[in-house]
Amino acid sequence: MFTIGEFARHGRVSVRMLRHYDALGLLHPAHVDAASGYRYYTAAQLARLNRVIALKDLGFTLQQVREILDDKVTTEELRAMLRLRRAELEAAMTAAAARLVQVEARLRSIEREGQMPSEDVVVRNLPPVRVAEVSGVATGFDNIGPVIQPLYGELFQLLEKAGIAPSGPGIAYYEDAPDGGVLVHACVQVDAPLHDDDRLRVLDLPAVEQAATIMHHGAPAAALPTIQALGRWIDANGYRSTGYPREVNLECPENQDDWVTELQEPVVLATGVTA
Repeated sequence: MFTIGEFARHGRVSVRMLRHYDALGLLHPAHVDAASGYRYYTAAQLARLNRVIALKDLGFTLQQVREILDDKVTTEELRAMLRLRRAELEAAMTAAAARLVQVEARLRSIEREGQMPSEDVVVRNLPPVRVAEVSGVATGFDNIGPVIQPLYGELFQLLEKAGIAPSGPGIAYYEDAPDGGVLVHACVQVDAPLHDDDRLRVLDLPAVEQAATIMHHGAPAAALPTIQALGRWIDANGYRSTGYPREVNLECPENQDDWVTELQEPVVLATGVTA
């Protein structure tokens, strides 16, 4: 048998917590010395302790934990609960990491307020380009990442199934969704016949007579400072934006911090401004 201190060390919990579990009826000692009041536990009780901790980490109250254990939850049922909780935690961590990137991008934008972009902005004509695309709807621009990443995974699976090979870079473009939100198009340049089915479309993106273009170095999710720098340049140089910028992924190594993306925003000269 273990003393309460030894059992706490093996279970990776505190002695205080074991006393609390005893008081709540969650995990009684196997034996209590009548003379000294010392609590003793067996190695077999580690299994119940593990279940208590696992269920508590799933978000159940200790009262609910006791009720579940009293109902004799099976090992497989507990595994299923833990797998579900793991998936929820992984999703929360992914969302938190994405929010952190957006916060850092917003901070960099604040730090660069009032500054013109150090990168070269070039106004040029964009020729038409044939792309394959799949589309989805995001609730807003703060939710683009979780939507566009699965779209690209689906796009390349559909291309492989259709026997279509990419012939150029990935391109993302956006439109206002009919019922609100943002219509997200995940594309890649292809050399293939026009095609349209339930999910995969092959179409020609039209030429753009004038686009203000700038290079963004880093993850697409961190592009906000570059996007806003481009907007300040457009305003300061007598242009007016006529649509959302396209994002052309020119270099896409494994580490997204090393990506190079060209932002291409359609523009016209503002009224009364001559070239």
